[in-house]
Amino acid sequence: MSGASAPQFGARRGLMLVLSSPSGAGKTTITRAILERDADLSISISVTTRPRRPGEVDGVHYLFIGKPEFDRMVERGELLEHAEVFGNWYGTPRRPVEAMLEAGRDVVADVDWQGTQQLKANFRGSMVSVFVLPPTVAELERRLRSRAQDSEAVVASRMAKASDEMSHWPEYDYVIVNDDLARSVGTVADILKVERLRRDRQIGLADFVNRLRGGR
Repeated sequence: MSGASAPQFGARRGLMLVLSSPSGAGKTTITRAILERDADLSISISVTTRPRRPGEVDGVHYLFIGKPEFDRMVERGELLEHAEVFGNWYGTPRRPVEAMLEAGRDVVADVDWQGTQQLKANFRGSMVSVFVLPPTVAELERRLRSRAQDSEAVVASRMAKASDEMSHWPEYDYVIVNDDLARSVGTVADILKVERLRRDRQIGLADFVNRLRGGR
């Protein structure tokens, strides 16, 4: 699926690529990898009330804010989606996402199933959703522990919630098993490539075909 470029029909509608998974299955790692290899993709930076983890940069990984400011953003309708996850609040700022999509840029976001449902209501027809599953429950727990970012209680809480999170897989357009990171990233890149070629996203396609039929 690589190597060939699509004809340019003019402006294209931007799409939102959403990745979800149980905590530790790899959605954030895949998101970062796909951003590095695709210059036409921008990330939606979420706001969160959770504390910053070691190595995280404000404005790069998340926008870290307090709960009062988060509540004000909700009240003013400034978030496309928001949800509480493990005692912390997360949300997707409306203005930057809508501006990128209107400009024809594609946007990727990693959110949980609650956020995906809300985004689908806002971007029906312009959103592509991918659910990432771990190969086994044991591997999911190993990945959570290898991050060394959470206490035993938090790891246990994430594992307890994983089954419920995985039950939402039928709500997604695509489902992949992240048993090999490089292969998973390649699969998501292929999904994005194909979705960009959908007929209803090629704004100038009808005129292009008419010119071909007219011998031009």
